[in-house]
Amino acid sequence: MTDEDTPPARRASVTRNTAETQITLSINLDGDGTSHFQTGLPFFDHMLTQIARHGLIDIDVSATGDLEVDAHHMVEDVGIVLGQALAKAVGDKSGLTRYGHAYVPLDEALSRAVVDLSGRPGLHYVVAYTRARVGDFDVDLLREFFQGLVNHAMITIHLDNFKGDNAHHQAETLFKALGRALRMAVAPDPRMSGIVPSTKGTL
Repeated sequence: MTDEDTPPARRASVTRNTAETQITLSINLDGDGTSHFQTGLPFFDHMLTQIARHGLIDIDVSATGDLEVDAHHMVEDVGIVLGQALAKAVGDKSGLTRYGHAYVPLDEALSRAVVDLSGRPGLHYVVAYTRARVGDFDVDLLREFFQGLVNHAMITIHLDNFKGDNAHHQAETLFKALGRALRMAVAPDPRMSGIVPSTKGTL
């Protein structure tokens, strides 16, 4: 393969510093699922690892922030930065599959994720957690992560948890399913080479 034939690297890095959080994040859409997360929130890091591993997306996050106040700012802002990096990495989306979906079980829990690299932010989130916290992590904050992600990646995501007795399992199936759906959506479609997958000609 010549240099001309080599597809461009689908990588991006974003740094975002505010009075509440300081975050540096890098992704590689053509990775092998290698990840490193340092948010100060072990359960959240565990969830983010599912996106990387099951999406085959390399993700590195180093973050500090006002965790002594609440985890809200950290969780939301990581979603924002991941969304910004994803938007940069997919570029104009020409040649991509655009849509992705996955059903993922974990023991008694079952969730579905559907992704559209639509150019329009939209989150449709139907999850009734069986308890409010996993350890000391407030599961309500996960919606804030997903909202930040879709707002800044400019994508549509439908997340539905159909069943589950264990809140950890419910959350983990959502993140695993999202990873699988993203993996499908960002995959190159050889029949769409050089073509933006939209009748509008842009996304």
